[in-house]
Amino acid sequence: MAILAAAGRLSTDNAVYGVWASEIQGKGIELHRTREGLVVKGSKMFCSGASLIDKALVTATIPDHQLIVVDLRASAHTIAIDDRDWKVRAFQETKTATVRFKNTPISETDIIGTPGWYLKRPGFWHGACGPAACWAGGAEGLMDYALQPNRRDSHTLAHLGAMQAGVWAMKSFLESAGRQIDERPDDSEGAQRRALIVRHVIEQGCTDIPRRFARAYGPYPLSMDGSISQRYEELDLYLRQSHA
Repeated sequence: MAILAAAGRLSTDNAVYGVWASEIQGKGIELHRTREGLVVKGSKMFCSGASLIDKALVTATIPDHQLIVVDLRASAHTIAIDDRDWKVRAFQETKTATVRFKNTPISETDIIGTPGWYLKRPGFWHGACGPAACWAGGAEGLMDYALQPNRRDSHTLAHLGAMQAGVWAMKSFLESAGRQIDERPDDSEGAQRRALIVRHVIEQGCTDIPRRFARAYGPYPLSMDGSISQRYEELDLYLRQSHA
């Protein structure tokens, strides 16, 4: 919704949108002009909500980097969704898949912004802080489990104290970033620098907390508690969106 608003576009009422902007080198989506009109072709990996959403904002890189809107329902006969590559339990509910476009038709009005607009806008970097907030939330959930009064030995308490300090620090960084974004929403250079700093700091904190959690509580919650085991696996996987 924020991306569309930044482009001065309205969203379709009652439609569920997604953003498919993951790029794999050498496997970009192609946008072609034919005698019949504009068509999209190629494969896009890491398409979350592939079988759940109605429309997707998709990045195409050939011949130029463009953002386009694809109506997944209207063009379903030209789109193939393949979720067989997703081998892990983590994030299975997100229905993340590889989507193949087979000359999927779009109109001129489905092109959002000018070439390169998606990456150049300040909102790209503001949005990059969002996953970091999700990482921090995943780590906080591990701390919430650790706060349950079932173990109070000095070894566990030392790790618990460090985990609490880490969560407090991450929240403080995120709150500070949010204030700065509100104060200077159009500062692209500052937004990029801040996003990279925030993602680095949060990634470090979210790496430390699962390590301490496992050391303090051992294999039991990771093997016997389904929700904690899943949270641990998903946090570890989601953190790899940071290239460190």
